[in-house]
Amino acid sequence: MSRELPAWIDIGVLPALNILMAFLVAGLIVLLVGENPLEALDVLVAGAFGYPGSLGYTLYYTTNLIFTGLAVAVAHHAGLFNIGGEGQAYIGGLGVGVVALSLDTALPGWLLIPLAGLAGGVFGAAWAFIPAWLQAHRGSHIVITTIMFNFLAAALMVHLMVNVVIEPGQMSPQSREMAESAWLPFMHDILAGFGIDVTPAPLNLSIVWAGLACIFVWLLIWRTRWGYAIRTVGHNEKAAVYAGIDPKRVIVVSMVISGALAGFVGLNEILGVHHRLLLNFTAGYGFTGIAVALMGRSHPVGIVLASLLFGALYQGGTELDFEFQTITRDLVVVIQGLVILFSGALAFMLHPTALKLWRAWTARREAAQ
Repeated sequence: MSRELPAWIDIGVLPALNILMAFLVAGLIVLLVGENPLEALDVLVAGAFGYPGSLGYTLYYTTNLIFTGLAVAVAHHAGLFNIGGEGQAYIGGLGVGVVALSLDTALPGWLLIPLAGLAGGVFGAAWAFIPAWLQAHRGSHIVITTIMFNFLAAALMVHLMVNVVIEPGQMSPQSREMAESAWLPFMHDILAGFGIDVTPAPLNLSIVWAGLACIFVWLLIWRTRWGYAIRTVGHNEKAAVYAGIDPKRVIVVSMVISGALAGFVGLNEILGVHHRLLLNFTAGYGFTGIAVALMGRSHPVGIVLASLLFGALYQGGTELDFEFQTITRDLVVVIQGLVILFSGALAFMLHPTALKLWRAWTARREAAQ
């Protein structure tokens, strides 16, 4: 019989232990700066879920991380490490903004918003296509090219925002505000229509699209021939070739889908919250999405849970900075980094020990039978 770890340990117990270790180390740091770690944890949790409107902010951050986490996951199943989610989200937001700014006075919202969302996916996919093609046909490593394209995306956005898209007479590098027909409805407004009164927050209808994206990725990877081809190439490229699968095509298609998913961040940020194009709206979501995908084991359910955790850290960390004089925003970033470290880079640190214990326990149980 198999001696591999069961899914409930590999997917459930080990990630939970990694998070626990991250919080233990974070607690020691909080203790060193002179604060009570339990009080800080209480403020963190209350800031993310307990205060009026806090859940809306947490889910707003979660939405972005679902998109970027899914983007990393799809590429990962094909054996690719897509570091370019930040740039793909940036260019995807550019696509959303260009369509919305160009057509917000000509089209009704029910047509404009889907077109802008489609543009976000197309722009993100196009930005991922070039590194994918270089990997598939020229052997250029996807990690190197996607990192380079992050910098190219940032430089391109600076040029466009400063010289082309900037609102006339405005010193800040941002576009004019879009017409309200291009705004995604806020969830508190939607709920108010059903008689449910909640505190206003940035959470908007894009969270529904994030949920649909999770279903799409699950169906694609585990319920389609394309998904089988993606997973086959990711596990063993030579076996995929033997089975008649074209790895080059799979690499390009996987990265294009990955880039499109990252590009949907623009829906949440541009149409859902800011209602204008501006610099640095991605705020590192593309990089955090890497940790989200690793923690979630590249599965949509795990990615949703990991995104919720990081969304809570984003929102709860803001409350920590507000409540404690010695816990600054920089220290909050350190705490977030510890979670990323233990759930990302050290994700499999406990795996050998857990596997050894599981094998010993299984052998003892079989001997008893």
